[in-house]
Amino acid sequence: MRSTRPATPRRATPRRATPRRARGFSLLEMVVAIAILGLALGALYQAAAGATRNVRIDEKYAYGVELARSLLATNTPAPAQGVSQSGETEGGFAWRVATRPINLERTSLAGASLQEIEVGVSWLDGGKRREVVLASVVEGLRQ
Repeated sequence: MRSTRPATPRRATPRRATPRRARGFSLLEMVVAIAILGLALGALYQAAAGATRNVRIDEKYAYGVELARSLLATNTPAPAQGVSQSGETEGGFAWRVATRPINLERTSLAGASLQEIEVGVSWLDGGKRREVVLASVVEGLRQ
């Protein structure tokens, strides 16, 4: 059987006053956001500095290669007695040119005159010594 209780009206329970959550960011959230921003900016700065350094190194390599090519062209054809020269540019690039005759007596080119040539250009980049070396064979002048 069903018990029959008289229906009692529900009483409204008083709500407790809950503190209203502030809209916005807490101090901890702001500190974390600023730390993340700092790390991202640091990484971006490192990338930009590395790119700048690489451009500077590439410019010096390009100058060194062009200087070596110019010296190679200047010393072609090479004198029969050979060449041994060195010097330094105003920009701090040290260069050297060395040639030596190739012995062709036992070849089918016995009447020809050829010279081995080596051109080197070096420079200091920071604390590192960098160098470009070109080696080739060029026509030699007859005596």
